[in-house]
Amino acid sequence: MSSITKTSVVFMIPTLTPGGAERVFSFLSQNLDPKHFQSQLLVMGKENESSYHIDKVPVTYLNRDRVLHAIPSIINFIRVHKPDIVLSSVGHLNLVAGFLSQIFKRTRFIIRPTNIQADTKKRWWETKCVSWVDTVICQSQDMSKNFGKVYNIPPNKIKVIENPITNNDPIRSNDHIDKANNLITVGRLNKIKGHARIIMLLSKLQRNFHYTIIGDGPEREALFELIKKLGMEDKITHIPFTNKVNEYLEKNDLFLQGSYSEGFPNAVLESCFMGTPVLAFDVPGGTKEIIEHQVNGFLVNSEDEYFKSLNSEKIWSRKRIRSSVLAKFSSSVIIKKYEDLLLT
Repeated sequence: MSSITKTSVVFMIPTLTPGGAERVFSFLSQNLDPKHFQSQLLVMGKENESSYHIDKVPVTYLNRDRVLHAIPSIINFIRVHKPDIVLSSVGHLNLVAGFLSQIFKRTRFIIRPTNIQADTKKRWWETKCVSWVDTVICQSQDMSKNFGKVYNIPPNKIKVIENPITNNDPIRSNDHIDKANNLITVGRLNKIKGHARIIMLLSKLQRNFHYTIIGDGPEREALFELIKKLGMEDKITHIPFTNKVNEYLEKNDLFLQGSYSEGFPNAVLESCFMGTPVLAFDVPGGTKEIIEHQVNGFLVNSEDEYFKSLNSEKIWSRKRIRSSVLAKFSSSVIIKKYEDLLLT
C-alpha cells in the first residue's frame, strides 16, 4: 500500500503576540489535516512574547526585533526545510515572501494581508514583490477588491477566505438579552478603530450604562484624556489585556464597533459566537459579511443611526446570534477552504 505524500507548509508570522493574524495562523497550522499536510510555524520574534499555546506542530523562533533583520535566517530556514508552500501574513513579511519567491522557485508563496490598504500609489518595489507571489488570501470581498486595485493584482490571483471561529466555549448566560446596559469593545487602541467616536456618542446617553474597553495601543492616553474631559471615568473600565475575552463578551449585552475600516474583525465574529449582538458602522471590509442587520446586530451608516441603535429596546436571542455565524465561519468550513487552496 503506497503512502500519501504530505504537502509541507510553513506558516510565517512576525510574532505570536495577541492579534487576529497570530490567532488564525496558530490555529490553522495545528488543525490542517495531518494526513495531507505537514505544518510548522516560523516566527520572527521571541518565544517569551508568545501568547498562544502551540503543541501540535514545530515552532521556530528567529528572535529578531524586525522582519528586515530576519531575512538571512528565513532564507536559511527555507533552504534547509524546502517547504512546498510558504504562507505568510502581516505587512512587510508579505513583501519579503514576494522577494523570496524569486529565490525559491519550487516553493509556492501565498500571502495573507490583514487590512484594507490606503488607496494610494505604492512604491514600485512593493508592487513588484506582491506581483511575484502565487496567491493572495483576503478575508472579505471588499478587501479583495481593494487589494487588487491598490497593487494591480488580477482577480484570479486573489482568493477570499474568511477567518474561522476558533473556540468552542459554551454560552452559559440566559438566552435573551432585553437591555443593553453593559457595553463592550475589544480591539487595539488606534485611530482607525474609532474608540473616540464611540465615547463621544456614549457621553450623550441619558441612561445608566457601563462600558468595558479591552485592548491597548497608541491612542490610550488620548482616549483617557477624552474620557476625563467628558467626566465618564466611573462609567468606563479599561482592561489592557486578558486571555478571557470570551467570558467578558458573554457577560455584556452589546458589542460596540467604531471602526472606519476593517480587514476582517475577529472580535466582532467572536462576539456573535458568544451570543452578544454587535452595533457597527457599515464601513469597508468584512464587518458587513458578519453582521446581518437586526439578526445578530445593527449595521448603520451614520452616527445618528448609531446613537438611535444604542437606545434600541430590541430583544435578542443569544442562540440565534451564534447560529447566524456558525454556518459561514465555523472552523471546519474555513479549514476546508484553506486545505482546498493549498492542495490545488
